[in-house]
Amino acid sequence: MKIQQIVLRHFRNYKELEWNLTPGVNVLMGANAQGKTNLLEAIGYCSTGRSHRTSYDRECIQIGESDAFIRIVYNGDGRGRERTNTVEMHLRRNGAKSAALNRVPVQKINDLFGCIQTVLFSPEDLALIKEGPAKRRKFMDMEICQVDKVYLHALQQYHILLRQRNQLLKDSARQEGVQDLISVYDEQFASFACRLIKRRRAFIDRLAWWAPAICDQISGHQEKMEFRYEMNVSEDEELILKKLRDHLEQDLRMGTTTVGPHRDDIGIEMNGMDVRTYGSQGQKRTAALSMKLAEMEMMGEETGQSPILLLDDVMSELDENRQQYLVQSIEKHQTIITCTGVEDSIRKMNQARIFRVTEGRVES
Repeated sequence: MKIQQIVLRHFRNYKELEWNLTPGVNVLMGANAQGKTNLLEAIGYCSTGRSHRTSYDRECIQIGESDAFIRIVYNGDGRGRERTNTVEMHLRRNGAKSAALNRVPVQKINDLFGCIQTVLFSPEDLALIKEGPAKRRKFMDMEICQVDKVYLHALQQYHILLRQRNQLLKDSARQEGVQDLISVYDEQFASFACRLIKRRRAFIDRLAWWAPAICDQISGHQEKMEFRYEMNVSEDEELILKKLRDHLEQDLRMGTTTVGPHRDDIGIEMNGMDVRTYGSQGQKRTAALSMKLAEMEMMGEETGQSPILLLDDVMSELDENRQQYLVQSIEKHQTIITCTGVEDSIRKMNQARIFRVTEGRVES
């Protein structure tokens, strides 16, 4: 999978842009606040239907403008077939955003998931290990959703049911018959929970195969990495339903659902130690880098196409050894790197093309 061209209009600090990419490594170099990360954000919009930086689309529209437009022309269809496609995204200040695939409007923005498959690695991802479980659940969900639309649908339905159940729990003190209504919700809730847990378990099984081998190489055979899926509840639907009922009184007191995959986590050990709690900064960075590179390999394995790698100012955060391993790992992928200065490891890359970004302009 390769991006051929990005067209922007009134997006962030880009009034007008038409940028043609190389199929190898594209290095976006420039000072801070010049628009480098805005280009990665635009790719993210057409890949997942949303920004990785803000929940408010209007923040991406230039001041004084009513809308913004993104078009990405790419090769590949996410299922291993080589063909040219176009994704377009239209953001409106006073209306809902819309999107089109090959000029045909998509019914739901989430239908874009899987069209342009990307792996984003930013300094925030280095906190994948030391932050809370929500960060690691998002890591799982974003990768799975790009390759499995059945999972995407199940995840959407699960969160709708979770919000509705939590609202009923909060309303229980004011309304009669709420507990009976909750029991009706619980059957659907348990069904979707079961689907999520089974798919996440399969994901962790594959991660536990890929990431330790990568970690071994990065660390010079010094670090042994292991994973486990820390489930809040069994993957058996009947057992999920039973636990929901057993915890109902507790949930009513707390006003929130305490049972389900929205409370799952990924257990990560390095040399037999829980790296989330006891790992050094270097070990946590090695673990995070291993997981992101494993995500890239897993996505390619599942779809038959190499995903596009987006590296947002991450090279300067890594030591020379980790930089070198990362550079060696991305040679077969189209990669877009943002940086304030070109590291030696990037200069040594055979197919790297450097672009200078200045105040919303991209020049070779």
